[in-house]
Amino acid sequence: MIDTWHSLSLLLGSPLIQRSLVAAFVVGLAAPVIGTYLVQRRLSLLGDGIGHVALTGVAMGWLVGSWTQVTPNDALAVPGAVVAAIIGAVIIEAVRARGRTSGDVALALLFYGGIAGGVVIMGVAGGTNANLMGYLFGSISTVTTTDLVATVAMSAVVLAVGLGLRTALFAVCQDEEFARSTGLPVRALSVLIAIVAALTVTVSMRVVGLLLVSALMIVPVAIAQLVTTSFRRTMTLAMVIGVIVCVTGLTITFFHRLAPGAMIVVVAICLYAVVAVLRPLVHAPGRRIVDPHPDLEDDVRIVPSGSD
Repeated sequence: MIDTWHSLSLLLGSPLIQRSLVAAFVVGLAAPVIGTYLVQRRLSLLGDGIGHVALTGVAMGWLVGSWTQVTPNDALAVPGAVVAAIIGAVIIEAVRARGRTSGDVALALLFYGGIAGGVVIMGVAGGTNANLMGYLFGSISTVTTTDLVATVAMSAVVLAVGLGLRTALFAVCQDEEFARSTGLPVRALSVLIAIVAALTVTVSMRVVGLLLVSALMIVPVAIAQLVTTSFRRTMTLAMVIGVIVCVTGLTITFFHRLAPGAMIVVVAICLYAVVAVLRPLVHAPGRRIVDPHPDLEDDVRIVPSGSD
């Protein structure tokens, strides 16, 4: 035990480890915020679709870098991912709002087109599959000071929008018709949710990777929903859980040669399994009732199973 604490103290003195921990903390804090809205809107897989489109943006950044040769090939990867993710998110929201095709089909188009386009363009840019792996599954050990500043800045935007507009965004996610009747700009807020989701995906790219980012957005929310009964409490607890699983998963990889992104997701899923098993032991059986026009503190109520 003493050796373990001594090793951990030495690791914490490393600037690389410090940057990794800060990145994990801010991403774990921000990702569940937008994930709560996606779960409420039944768009839990949106993060996966955006993540695949962001891969095309990463490859486009590499391509521009290789053409200009002014900066390293990967210097434009994150800006490219941000642009591509926002465009993809706005397109999927427009398709969903117009109702011309199902959300599932639109998400499928993002999945397949994004991943295929990214692989092809990366090949044209002179990159390899090894270059893609860091973006697909995360590469937190390569986080630079510049990457950390960008991560903190984008996470701050996500938190500012997700928490500052919580009442309005919840109303839109819960019941668009009711929100529209109250005078809220439903279309603009829906697009805003999509854009913030895109930022969340790119923020989380270095920590868990584009293929696993949706898990970090959704699983902490799913865990929180098992033990909370209101939207506000669900979001707050999900943020705490996000930080815990990110820091815990990352810390485990300090002592074992495991992929940090995958370890973080495994920790989150294991925590979900434990809470799901223990919940029936501490809560009476009940069914969840959703009020279509709730206050934030009472949006979801637990009532006895046999009641009307």
